[in-house]
Amino acid sequence: MRARPRVAVVGSFVTDLVIRAPRRPRPGETLIGYSLDIFLGGKGFNQAVAAARLGADVVMIGRVGNDAFGERFLEALNREGIHADYVVRDPQQGTGVASPLVEDSGENSIVQVPRANAALSPADIERAAPALAQCAVLLAQLEVPPAASLRAAQIATAAGARFILNPAPARQDAADLIRLADVLVPNEVEAMGLVGVTAHSEAGPAEAAWRLRAQGAPVVIVTLGERGALLVTEAGEQVFPAYSVNVVDTTAAGDAFCGALAVALAEGRDLAGAVRFANAAGALAVTRLGAEPSLPRREEVERLL
Repeated sequence: MRARPRVAVVGSFVTDLVIRAPRRPRPGETLIGYSLDIFLGGKGFNQAVAAARLGADVVMIGRVGNDAFGERFLEALNREGIHADYVVRDPQQGTGVASPLVEDSGENSIVQVPRANAALSPADIERAAPALAQCAVLLAQLEVPPAASLRAAQIATAAGARFILNPAPARQDAADLIRLADVLVPNEVEAMGLVGVTAHSEAGPAEAAWRLRAQGAPVVIVTLGERGALLVTEAGEQVFPAYSVNVVDTTAAGDAFCGALAVALAEGRDLAGAVRFANAAGALAVTRLGAEPSLPRREEVERLL
């Protein structure tokens, strides 16, 4: 049996407290909502689960609180077969939380409190150096301090790993990470925000991708939602159309894409094949409600392909 590809994920844990209501309350108003649902999330956690379900041997590096939410995350990592030796239980900060408010119109607004995620440090990363030195691909986002992700990238790339950065949410203190990334995977809003391209024209994502390449990332993949994905390399541009599926909930589609891309590259696929694999995983994620429940398994992706 062929060994599973090794993927390391540095990232966040966020418990989503999802409230559904007819609309946002006005200032000073108390509004009665319809429901409250609690989901496990955070870009780091979601991407680690996606990679594990798609066949990778995954190690997760991050911080949770010493609380019930943290316990749920550790149980979930164990259930998914993800190595959690380098997930720190913070004795002072609670597990990260977010409170999305979903309106009848489908619009949503989110308040996130990072809590333990914000305490992830380069020292935490140093403790995980043995795992980072053995991975084929390192995957990181921007929901934890960039200094921690940068140290992880330095260790992993020095050992020969490829570094995939999902610059989400977009922030202006990630220039060093972008320069170190082998593959940069923003969505179109993040891509344009990172380089100051504001025109929502058809050429906007491509222009942003070329500017991001000029900042140091040799490969930029811009996810375009229902329009698929745009791959920009030194050789030029290539658009990969999205798969036609029944859209139920777009939550975590980008995380499914990133996790799948990491697995495909760790397996040795070329960029085009990796993007097609990731596109299929992202498409399947929108066919189910929620983040963790929507992340597809290997056999589903292979059937769609």
